[in-house]
Amino acid sequence: MENIQKLEKAIGYIFKNKDHLITALTHSSYANENKHLALAYNERLEFLGDAVLGFTVGSYVFRTFPDIPEGELTKLRASVVCEAMLSKKSAAMDIGSYLRLGKGEEMTGGRSRISILADAFEAIIGAIYLDGGIECAERFVLSQLKGDITVMRTGFKSLDSKTNLQEMIQRTSKIPLEYKIIDEQGPAHNKVFSASVSHNGKILGTGSGASKKEAEQAAAQQAVERLLDKETNKN
Repeated sequence: MENIQKLEKAIGYIFKNKDHLITALTHSSYANENKHLALAYNERLEFLGDAVLGFTVGSYVFRTFPDIPEGELTKLRASVVCEAMLSKKSAAMDIGSYLRLGKGEEMTGGRSRISILADAFEAIIGAIYLDGGIECAERFVLSQLKGDITVMRTGFKSLDSKTNLQEMIQRTSKIPLEYKIIDEQGPAHNKVFSASVSHNGKILGTGSGASKKEAEQAAAQQAVERLLDKETNKN
């Protein structure tokens, strides 16, 4: 019970029914090794938490950033609601040390495994939803992710990809980007151009289009997505 109270403090939510939290912390490997106890484990709660998480983040970015079109809202949500981000949040609350794992998972480093930590984070969201309702679950999700949403949002302004990329690079470097047309194919009336964008001698992205401008935009978009993926994994 002392451990449960310590974790509740880290989560910022006190459970009325502690069994919800215990189930969220129970991995299927533990339940399978203790079949005689007929234990509930966290996969169903993970499913529920994933739905609540997606809705909460989607609703928040929709209301907070009215200038962002649908496609970019989808990318923004995906950059926040990803395994790397969720496992990072889980690790920050030391959830791994509270998990009930089977001996095999325990011996192979399950307490620090990214997938298990991310799943446990979603299961806890599901547990909070069952215990206290949608408002409590949303409050928890946003307390954990609102700051990261703000950080990630900087790459999703409603500007063209070349401008987005320029702004991202300028945060840390004054070296200019370099665009090159690296290939063109097809007849004169139906050409397809391929372009690359480089920074300080390193190719950041490539892309194709019906014009040189389109190809450069496609290359910039790939570079933006790669940089955002890097930023997400770093966090």
